[in-house]
Amino acid sequence: MTPSLIVAILLFLSLAGYWLGRRAVLGMASGDFRRLHSLPRYYGYYVALLTLLPALLLLVLWLSLDETVITRLVMAGLPPALTSQPEAETSLLLNDIRNLATGNIASGEAGPALRAAADHYRRLLQLSRMILPAAVLLLALGGIALGLKAIHPGHRARPAVERVIRWGLILSASIAILTTLGIVLSVLFEALRFFQKVPLTEFLFGLEWSPQIAIRADQVGSSGAFGIAPLFAGTLMIAAIALLVSVPVGLLSAIYLGEFASRRARAWVKPLLEILAGVPTVVYGFFAALVVAPMVRAAGEAFGLEVSSESALAAGLVMGVMIIPFVSSLSDDVINAVPRALRDGSLAMGATHAETILRVVLPAALPGIVGGILLAASRAIGETMIVVMAAGVGARLTANPLESVTTITVQIVTLLVGDQEFDNPKTLAAFALGLVLFIATLLLNVLALRVVRKYREAYE
Repeated sequence: MTPSLIVAILLFLSLAGYWLGRRAVLGMASGDFRRLHSLPRYYGYYVALLTLLPALLLLVLWLSLDETVITRLVMAGLPPALTSQPEAETSLLLNDIRNLATGNIASGEAGPALRAAADHYRRLLQLSRMILPAAVLLLALGGIALGLKAIHPGHRARPAVERVIRWGLILSASIAILTTLGIVLSVLFEALRFFQKVPLTEFLFGLEWSPQIAIRADQVGSSGAFGIAPLFAGTLMIAAIALLVSVPVGLLSAIYLGEFASRRARAWVKPLLEILAGVPTVVYGFFAALVVAPMVRAAGEAFGLEVSSESALAAGLVMGVMIIPFVSSLSDDVINAVPRALRDGSLAMGATHAETILRVVLPAALPGIVGGILLAASRAIGETMIVVMAAGVGARLTANPLESVTTITVQIVTLLVGDQEFDNPKTLAAFALGLVLFIATLLLNVLALRVVRKYREAYE
């Protein structure tokens, strides 16, 4: 019986438990709701939760530990000569046992001990698959019986159900937090390994990025320069160009939508603007490489300027269009959240509509607008596809937006593409770059949230 089928049966049993619990408590109260502590559906929820949650927890734990327990039991039955090998040889041995147990071919000659271990592995696996559905279904049926025995008209079913829901919400939030913590720690540990091989000062203040490490002593063309300055400069340049495009357009769009547009125009314009946020970045990348980059190059040549076929300007312009919804949507929301009394007071004092917008509405909405701009900046810093297709992958320390540059995210992808060894500085450099990028975007997001929170406290 497959796990998906077991889950389907558990869902059916929980529905049956809900129906039985609701029906049972109504029978105890002779159909009079006033005699019940909670509404009838909460008694059904109580029985359904007792049916589903313990059985589902057992299923998850069994599937998580099944392979580990079987492997240890099989390894305990092997001769000491096989179990005392190095870790790599032991892993290969386990792989051969699994292959023989499933009818596949082993990497080498399978001796009697190996075949006996494979038969033992197969028997334990079959036994596990037989016991699992029986144990889970018995626990679910026991949950139904326990729930039906526990409920009565005075039973506090609603607080019990709400307590379970509250703990479920806490667990969900904890999973998100622990996932973030796991990502941070994994990147941090690998970055520390990188800094053991490359000095932190060289990484932060080096002016050249060329992560080529020699495999042999006589290899030519391996420089091994790990200065992040060209990548950081390219990232900031493209993000700055994107903000120069998105901030004026997004802010003016928000002012129009919040202060001048009719309801009909707003109903059309705002969804069209927000569609830009749903376009895949690879589509923006194609647009930048096939349309914008040639236009930038042609315009530059018309003025006698030398423009690279892949330039920071082309990538920044398209990225700016991409993040317009981040600025316009949040700015529109905070402009509409400004109290009407502020507008009325300004108009009552004789100010025009334009003066009210410039001197009252925008200053009042400024913290929220700044928060939206900072969130858009963090989105621009983390973009990859547009830069790969329109700005190139070559690291160059330059202030000329008409030349090709690269960013931190592009280099992370480049370093981790293909078969890599995670014990040399070239691959570990990707984690150091990821740590720098994480810290930069985290600071921007924290700053944005603090600004927005300050605004909300002032005007909600």
